[in-house]
Amino acid sequence: MPSTEDFIFKGIYNAQQSGESIWSAPSNIALVKYWGKKENQIPANPSLSFTLRNCKTETRIAYTPKVTDSRFSFDFLFEGTAKASFRPKIETYFERIAPYCRYVNDFHFAIDSLNTFPHSSGIASSASGMAALSVNIMDLEKQLNPEMSMDFFWQKASFLARLGSGSACRSLKGSLVVWGEHPEIEGSSNLYGVEFQKTTHSNFKYYQDTILLVDKGEKQVSSSVGHDLMHNHPFAQKRFEQAHQNLTSLQELLVSGDLEQFIQLIESEALTLHAMMMTSMPYFILMKPNTLEILNRIWNFRRETKIPVGFTLDAGANVHVLYPENDKANVLQFIQSELVGYCQKEQYICDEIGNGAQKIER
Repeated sequence: MPSTEDFIFKGIYNAQQSGESIWSAPSNIALVKYWGKKENQIPANPSLSFTLRNCKTETRIAYTPKVTDSRFSFDFLFEGTAKASFRPKIETYFERIAPYCRYVNDFHFAIDSLNTFPHSSGIASSASGMAALSVNIMDLEKQLNPEMSMDFFWQKASFLARLGSGSACRSLKGSLVVWGEHPEIEGSSNLYGVEFQKTTHSNFKYYQDTILLVDKGEKQVSSSVGHDLMHNHPFAQKRFEQAHQNLTSLQELLVSGDLEQFIQLIESEALTLHAMMMTSMPYFILMKPNTLEILNRIWNFRRETKIPVGFTLDAGANVHVLYPENDKANVLQFIQSELVGYCQKEQYICDEIGNGAQKIER
């Protein structure tokens, strides 16, 4: 299994060359949640996520020889506008990846990024953003080292993305991605995400995720702060054990296609995530009253219709409504008739399971 040493770039390159690349990378939604991390962006427990298709970040990077004395030279535009508030996170990202990508010290990067969904509202915008940035960096590395295998390309892209934002390592390649060491998942690693290797049941083909935008505003507590609060959390160790057990169960359900048990597990995981937030010190609540109303209405609809629709939540107020493709018409009708009134400006996003990052040729 690769170690951090294997990701150190040791090639010879021409620091006077220029070029550009454009990649998109999707968000992902964890089914078994990662909450809490150790030093160097190492997860406290393993996680498994669905890769999304439509909620994504598209990032263009143009690189030219650096002409300043600063360690890292870059300009950053978000949706066409310079965003000074984003610079510290990108600076930190470059600092973390520089030991593995020494060439980033020799180029100026013009980074232009946009999202297809609201930034910082609980749809893992940092995941898609850092994944898109990382795969562009690896595009440059492949130009410097054309002999690189694509397996290594994707593995190191996931490794770099993790250094920017932990869950970003699950947004590079694959429809279902595992991040974090688990004894029953071959090849699983704390350093990068790996594709779920078992054949999933047809129930999960084209699986749908309709994201109800309860609150599109900035979260009052960042995920980084929430992760840090797990260090002294009274229930942390039991939570980490639960995540391992749930991942064992979930991989069996993905193969068997048992939707009833699948829904029970993912909803329990979502509520446990928020329970950990509510029982940390300081404690905080990211759900809104409309979030709770939506959850209750989903439970009532499922009980009355027997349609296998469930939910999950990230660290925010928005609700991810999950269901098989063959139930799409009925669930969308339910959403439009009963749930949109609880969304901010009646907004929601229809998404489905995707495959990861893609290069955009222009």
